[in-house]
Amino acid sequence: MNEPQAFLNGIWIAASEAKVSVGDAGFVLGTSVTEQVRTFGGELFRLDRHLARLEHSLQIVGVEPEITLDRLGQVARELAAKNHRLLPEGDDLGLSIFITPGAYPTFSEETEPTVCMHTYPLPFRLWAQKYQSGQSLVTGEVCQVPARCWPPELKCRSRMHYYLADRRANGVEEGARALLLDEQGYVSETSTANIVVFKRSEGLISPPPEKILPGISLRVIFELAAQLGVPVVQRDLLPADLAGADEVFLGGTSLCMLPVTRLDGRPIGDGRPGEMFRRLLAAWSELVGVDIIAQAVRFSRRQRS
Repeated sequence: MNEPQAFLNGIWIAASEAKVSVGDAGFVLGTSVTEQVRTFGGELFRLDRHLARLEHSLQIVGVEPEITLDRLGQVARELAAKNHRLLPEGDDLGLSIFITPGAYPTFSEETEPTVCMHTYPLPFRLWAQKYQSGQSLVTGEVCQVPARCWPPELKCRSRMHYYLADRRANGVEEGARALLLDEQGYVSETSTANIVVFKRSEGLISPPPEKILPGISLRVIFELAAQLGVPVVQRDLLPADLAGADEVFLGGTSLCMLPVTRLDGRPIGDGRPGEMFRRLLAAWSELVGVDIIAQAVRFSRRQRS
């Protein structure tokens, strides 16, 4: 089969046939628990940790699919192997898992959760050049969802606040993303990435773990920092801490790391990706056996042509 496959409610199907009903609660209410995983050389990276986080999210929302975590892992590896073979040599893919409570009661009496898994070629064109130029952030008026609404460790697709925050940030500066603060004005996250600050006097700094999504990539950054002998601290951060930092970067599944070079129209440090970013990303490339920047640049050119 030359078409990518997907897995929907226990059935292998062509990816183009993977459809969710308009009456599904994931569509009607946004009650969709999700995980995004990526491959390096065709191998899913830290899949077990993603599945553990998925299991915790399902416990939070009280959704109990019949499929076991072990079976989800088997399907994920099989799906990645099937679809990776369709990519050009050296390319990699992202894998998306989402689970919903199933049909919304207003539209159907069906009660079984919806379980879907699909892949996609990583859209390197969206971030490849930013490894060199950096990402701009704009402190937004839209705040992070308070913990009294849902806990920060829940990874879900109820993301209207992310959409609005990024839309407003892009209106202030084209290509910028929003820096979300919590209700107290402390730094939280961006729409799809954790925030990490580097200060030579202190090391790496990230917001307290109980206030943010427990990022898989964030944990990798901490592990690599430990190997390099760089201290790691998790404490409250204000926007001023980012503005006065030596370096700031983002951590996320697909892009791994991106340097942040501007905040609210002003340069961070000298306005260029810093040495700590380069050291950490080089260590990550060595860990996975893929030159992360070179791969992104190569395939972003193909995607743009």
